Amino acid sequence: MPFFNLNDRYYSASEKENILNAMAILEAALNPMRATLTPEEKKTYGSVNEKNKLIINKVLDFRKSQARLSTPDVDWEEFERDYESRSFLEGILMRLKTAVGSLDSAKTLHDWDNLKAALIDYKYSKYKNSTQSSGYEIKVNEIRQFFAGRPKGGEKTSE
Repeated sequence: MPFFNLNDRYYSASEKENILNAMAILEAALNPMRATLTPEEKKTYGSVNEKNKLIINKVLDFRKSQARLSTPDVDWEEFERDYESRSFLEGILMRLKTAVGSLDSAKTLHDWDNLKAALIDYKYSKYKNSTQSSGYEIKVNEIRQFFAGRPKGGEKTSE
């Protein structure tokens, strides 16, 4: 068979069920602490860049090593809870981003496999339609609409 599968790994029904159950558990565990900022709030609070993280880390280092130099105007217990929470969340986010990246890559390969197979089937349908085989005209016309406006020839997804 001339068709080449880029991704031939598939989840079983039980693996899919386990993943969906794990996602439900994760979502339930994360839900109490979730926050959703509006676009305006995102602009207001921004993102703490790497330089500002260094400032936070240095202030925390001084707090731990020379507490007498820390201002009494900061709730230092709250500061440390915020720090621990953001560190925990950053680690979780890094793990999730890695997982999302690999899942997205796997999905891309499956998408590509589907597209290549669909194009092969379309070409076959056009051939069968050209031989006046019954039933192919409607199929070809239905699929042809997705190629409207594209130049013929060089494009990978062209007719």
